[in-house]
Amino acid sequence: MTNDLLLLMPLIIVGAGAILLMLSSAYEKISHEMAAYGSALVFAIAFLVQLGSCITGKAVLFSDIFNSFLVVTNFSKAAGLIILACGLFTVMSAQTYFKQNTFCSPEFYSLTVFAASGMLLLTMAQELISVFIALEIMSLAIYILVGYNRKNVISTEAVLKYLMLGAFAGAFLTMGTALVYGATASTKFVAIGKFVAAHGFLHTPALVGGAFFILVAFLFKVAAFPFHAWVVDVYDGASVPITGYMATGLKTAIFAVFANFLVVDQGLHSGWITFLFYISILTMFVGNLIAIGQQSLKRMLAASGIVHSGYLLIALVAVSSQEFSGSVIAYYLAAYAAGTLGIFCALSYLGGAEEKRNTFDDFKGLAKIRPYSAAAISVFLLSMAGIPPTAGFMGKFYIITSAIDAGQITLAVLGIISSIISMWYYLRLIINMYFHEPEEQFDEPLPSNFAPVCTFILVLCVFAISLYPITV
Repeated sequence: MTNDLLLLMPLIIVGAGAILLMLSSAYEKISHEMAAYGSALVFAIAFLVQLGSCITGKAVLFSDIFNSFLVVTNFSKAAGLIILACGLFTVMSAQTYFKQNTFCSPEFYSLTVFAASGMLLLTMAQELISVFIALEIMSLAIYILVGYNRKNVISTEAVLKYLMLGAFAGAFLTMGTALVYGATASTKFVAIGKFVAAHGFLHTPALVGGAFFILVAFLFKVAAFPFHAWVVDVYDGASVPITGYMATGLKTAIFAVFANFLVVDQGLHSGWITFLFYISILTMFVGNLIAIGQQSLKRMLAASGIVHSGYLLIALVAVSSQEFSGSVIAYYLAAYAAGTLGIFCALSYLGGAEEKRNTFDDFKGLAKIRPYSAAAISVFLLSMAGIPPTAGFMGKFYIITSAIDAGQITLAVLGIISSIISMWYYLRLIINMYFHEPEEQFDEPLPSNFAPVCTFILVLCVFAISLYPITV
């Protein structure tokens, strides 16, 4: 029981921290800066506790009390580390961002921590009702964070669109859960896997239909084709720190539970390989087409996130349910999070008040005025494009290798082609920063050092992660 409590401690710390931050926000003496430091402390402590628990193996948490609903594995712990790190860098960059943008209040940071608690619960959930509850905890906080700037019409439009996307995802998940329960008499992943192993995946139409609805709900949340339509608008309307948080922490949580559900049995996984094969291809290439036509950096990065969801779907196609470790998926999520969060940390202090610098042209000549910031952004872009020796290159290498090992040669080749296409819009910003004369002065004094420090820490992470070996 002591071991169970230690493994559950990061979730307890984040949940209790979120409640304390929410209660303290009622006091006028608590400024948003104090709330930022408090939330950063919560994330840092939870990260260290999670890091300390990584030496243990798989464990079913409080199997009698929770009825085997929560399971901690090496994959869930790695996903939890990524989520907690994303939360820490988000609140630190937000502290700098809100020095120039004045619509913040202390509740902003408590909602960020509440969202993280839902994300952590998602990584451990091994039962469909628990997945729905965790998804709603995360989503409700994110809805508010997306539309936090109530005076901005674009933010209002973004939260409306995201609310509709979330409603569809929740409806599909609920219907899928009901059908799966009707077919298997259980909502536990283990029991569903045993049923599929004993009777076959196509034994009952209710099971097939339920699994399809659940997969559609997850595809909504990861912005895969054809459920990507409004995601670019949502990311554009959210504030810069929250856009980065959604692109990294939220994606990590969803892909963690997506993988955990898909590998409950080999029959379930093999039943959807062809479906996911075409979805991953369309997600990659449609995302690239959207990104190429963007002038806004946030919209380009949002479309880029769609492409990276396609790469992660390749990993889901290639996984083996019998020997699933999740190492390739977790590695790619870590590499993607470091690069994407790094860019959004940089935009938090370079974007200026009201995010006045948000297009490719606004960053022309940045290397001549702020060479270190331009170099950091270039590292992040090269990592996302998959250029060695960055973590992004190694992440794509592991995914392509796993696809080849699984016999998905076509998917591996198309993944490489998609990566080559993506270089166009990543290198475009680098060209603007280094090969044009500056049109902006970037002469405002830094409002705070937190976002720049986070930016350069993430540069180190991009290279450090690339040196960490994994087994495919």
